[in-house]
Amino acid sequence: MTYRKLSLAACPALLLAGCATPADSDYPSLAVRDIERAEGQFDVGPPQTIDVPAVETPLSGPLPEQLAALVARATEAHRAFTSALPTAERRVAAASGAGIGSDSWAAAQVALADLDSSRSLASVPLGDLDILYAAASVQADDTAAIEAARSQVIALVAEEDAALERLRARVQ
Repeated sequence: MTYRKLSLAACPALLLAGCATPADSDYPSLAVRDIERAEGQFDVGPPQTIDVPAVETPLSGPLPEQLAALVARATEAHRAFTSALPTAERRVAAASGAGIGSDSWAAAQVALADLDSSRSLASVPLGDLDILYAAASVQADDTAAIEAARSQVIALVAEEDAALERLRARVQ
């Protein structure tokens, strides 16, 4: 029992020893040293204005004509997509349940690749519309007409994406 009392009496002494601080010379000072002091002045000069350069766009001509041409290109690509869609649907239906690597599966994959190509042709005008939108935004121009054209093309591409997703789900 005395051993336990002795160890309990020694605990506070050990804990207090951890609180003891060493002499100041054991640690370096945190004060600013002479080498760390900033000296001199920097001349900032007069304030400068920044001119935002005009962003080059892929098409030339007035904006309404550019937008009409881009929407027309996307619409034409969408027509090609919708004309290729029935063939792809037939090939996917024929490949439904067929094994991967079979002839009907391969034909369905080729038809889906054709649809992907048509979808890509509709995405190119969307990229050009994005460039026009970014350029107009940077130059603080009105973007309402560009947003309307983008919305039309985005709707076409979204319709194509939905069709591709539906067909791909049937051929796996």
